[in-house]
Amino acid sequence: MNRTKKSELIKSIHSTFKCADVLVITHHAHLTVKEIEDLRAKIRAVGGCYKVVKNRLARLALLDTRYANLRHLLTGPTSLTISKNPIPAIKVIVEFANKNEKITIIGGGLGEQVLDTNEIYVLSTTPSIEESRNNITSVLRNVPRKIVTIIGAPASKITRVLRFHSISDS
Repeated sequence: MNRTKKSELIKSIHSTFKCADVLVITHHAHLTVKEIEDLRAKIRAVGGCYKVVKNRLARLALLDTRYANLRHLLTGPTSLTISKNPIPAIKVIVEFANKNEKITIIGGGLGEQVLDTNEIYVLSTTPSIEESRNNITSVLRNVPRKIVTIIGAPASKITRVLRFHSISDS
């Protein structure tokens, strides 16, 4: 690859890092082309991207981004999961790593925060924004019904008491 192409690649990756809300760095060993394509498709489906880039180029691309402090993690056969939507991308890469011993999560970053492997695994169990919205919506849908039930409960008790007294008086 000539200098011009390297420079263009670095600029492209740099702009991807600038826009990303999450970066997960993994080590991969002997992944087949099919496995990489499957992983890329899954990450792309949640709005992210999976890149295998030479460490030297990735280190240069990380300069002047909020992930510059992750440069030390770029050693060995590394790959990068980058996304604007953090939780779904983290879930995909963690699920893949759990099922495939050829990939190991090294660390990453969420915004300005550096994440270690354990923190990434914890985030993978966090509900996504969509899941949280759905949970809140279902709770809010049930509130009016519960209010009506609570408000109606004393009246029904009074009715039962009055009905009991009218029956016992007869």
